[in-house]
Amino acid sequence: MTAMFRLDGKRALVTGAGRGIGRAIAEAYAEAGAAVTLCARTEAEITAVAEALRAAGHQAEVLVCDVTDIAGFAAAIAARPAYDVFVNNAGTNRPKPLTEVSEEDYDAVIDLNVKAAIFAAKAVTGRMLDAGRPGSVINMSSQMGHVGAASRTLYCASKWALEGFTKALAVELGPQRIRVNTICPTFIETPLTKPFFEDKAFTDMVLAKIKLGRIGQVSDITGAAIYLASDASGLMTGSALMLDGGWTAD
Repeated sequence: MTAMFRLDGKRALVTGAGRGIGRAIAEAYAEAGAAVTLCARTEAEITAVAEALRAAGHQAEVLVCDVTDIAGFAAAIAARPAYDVFVNNAGTNRPKPLTEVSEEDYDAVIDLNVKAAIFAAKAVTGRMLDAGRPGSVINMSSQMGHVGAASRTLYCASKWALEGFTKALAVELGPQRIRVNTICPTFIETPLTKPFFEDKAFTDMVLAKIKLGRIGQVSDITGAAIYLASDASGLMTGSALMLDGGWTAD
């Protein structure tokens, strides 16, 4: 059974891999035996992670690319061998009431969380199809792709869109043995979210909704990411894996 969770011989691409959830997943994949490509805009961050992984005896390389550069990302993927696993993780949030949301806010959130995610998946799965090989696409969604929350109209809209996209793509690519699923975390402490938790009222609200009574850590995500990448989840596609501490249970 343990062998089913190994990723030996698999090529894995993780976007947004310089920090937070993306970095943790990339590190976990490398430790599970995958040859990992860390993708992000900031070269110094992903280079440091890749060098540390290689020093530990793992396989890791970098791809410096902005996924919102649709043509640039597609060209970079076309120039590389097909991947077996794709973690579509790059994303952002600009929490504020709708009355304060600007067109620039909309473009920033939707362009990255929806448009870039869709076209990144197109590029990576296109190479899988060209190579005639099965694969696993893991779209990083959120509990907010299943519920609503104040000051998160844009974010919820983007993640609900990603959930629908995931189900449709799973139907489309199932016959080619390419699986497509989402991971849906609750609030995870990362460099992106840490400033939010400096507000005690916000933290208290979050903890009141999370039935397990604690803020999530990136280590809470990696097991699920390995499961979805591995043969252990071979019959799972078009599904959402909830890692929300019970937020959406009521």
